[in-house]
Amino acid sequence: MKKILTFLILPLAIVALVYAIWNSVQEPVQFQKDTKARESIAIQRLKDIRTLQDAFKGAHGHFTASIDSLVNFYHNDSIKIIRQIGSMDDSAAVANTEALKKKNRRITNEQLLEYYEKGMNLVLSIEMAIPVKDTLLKRGDFKAEDLKTIPFSGKPIIMNALVKQVSGVDVPLFEACMPYEDYLIGLDRQYIINLKCEAEDMGRYPGLKVGSVDAPNNNAGNWE
Repeated sequence: MKKILTFLILPLAIVALVYAIWNSVQEPVQFQKDTKARESIAIQRLKDIRTLQDAFKGAHGHFTASIDSLVNFYHNDSIKIIRQIGSMDDSAAVANTEALKKKNRRITNEQLLEYYEKGMNLVLSIEMAIPVKDTLLKRGDFKAEDLKTIPFSGKPIIMNALVKQVSGVDVPLFEACMPYEDYLIGLDRQYIINLKCEAEDMGRYPGLKVGSVDAPNNNAGNWE
């Protein structure tokens, strides 16, 4: 019995103890690795929301609290850009343009563009409307519908938008949030609780967040 304890049970107990120690060291390392991998995906989604929110505000003068409105904006709306045609350093183009304007002082940039498209050397700037989807987020892996949900959990993105008076001025604000427990779902629950408690103790949002409806922050992300 003593030999069995010495040669079988004791070595097994040592192996189990070593594994337990190794596992206790590896668990937080693996959690940090998994968290970092998930956050890179979640952060990109929040950046995409910010990109569309900025464009939406440029087109409509305010942010939207609706992800559906943002997705619809991407698919069906347009943004205005200034197209520069020709160069002011091209003396011939400048002379041709000035001659046309002198001949017809009411000539519009749209009319000048028609002359340019017929082959005339001109210089002008013209405002043009271009579909949002042809201009922004032209990545092969981008799908506007993905913006509706938090990665890994499928829960809805938490988003809000409002207009707030700051120093007597109306300032449009928005925020989009992903709580730890949503995008880290399935990972070690205690580590998630620890992350949440740490953030709350420091007065930070317990998760990832871009923008703020509390005060202007240049639409920064809390990971930046």
